[in-house]
Amino acid sequence: MSPIFDWIFAQYEGMPTHLVVLEIIAVVFGFLSVWYSKQENILVFPTGIISTAIFVYILLVFGLLGDMLINAYYFAMSIYGWYVWTRKVDDTHFIPITETTSKENKQSLILFISTVVFVCAIYLFFEKFNSWTAYVDTLTTALFFVGMWLMAKKKLENWVYWIIGDIISVPLYWYKGLIFTSLQYFLFTIVAVYGYIAWKKSLNKSPQTLLR
Repeated sequence: MSPIFDWIFAQYEGMPTHLVVLEIIAVVFGFLSVWYSKQENILVFPTGIISTAIFVYILLVFGLLGDMLINAYYFAMSIYGWYVWTRKVDDTHFIPITETTSKENKQSLILFISTVVFVCAIYLFFEKFNSWTAYVDTLTTALFFVGMWLMAKKKLENWVYWIIGDIISVPLYWYKGLIFTSLQYFLFTIVAVYGYIAWKKSLNKSPQTLLR
């Protein structure tokens, strides 16, 4: 093996094999979910549900409470988003991609602040503020909470939150030793940029199909 592969797999030394396999599966379905979101494809939700359910388990094992909570939230919001995306504006058209209103921007800010406070409270309660990663985890959790909420509502600005959170998560997960997850977030960043561009072109257009 090359030195880079030796180094990557060295990060998993001592980790149960089933956790490594589960992480790879979750990463694959997570990437598919983001890709389908870019395509405005309803399969974003079933693939996302599979990925987040697995990550809830993995992150619980690792004690990464903020990340675990956000994946549990993703799971619930995927169900909500599945319902929202399949609503129709008429007999043949589904709801379109739109931009956030001033009210929704205020709601996003409230959700962001509330998430930071909540995650901080969780970390303090379990005495987990013992590393700088916990503080960064709190920030990314808040960013992704807002991003997921806006994505479920088909708001263009969801991609901005994803891009910022993904960029931060790449070095964060690499440092944590979850190399495959770090690489996933690197790919997420690229797809999110293209997702924003694709959604911008489809702004206010009501699709006739959600399978593309």
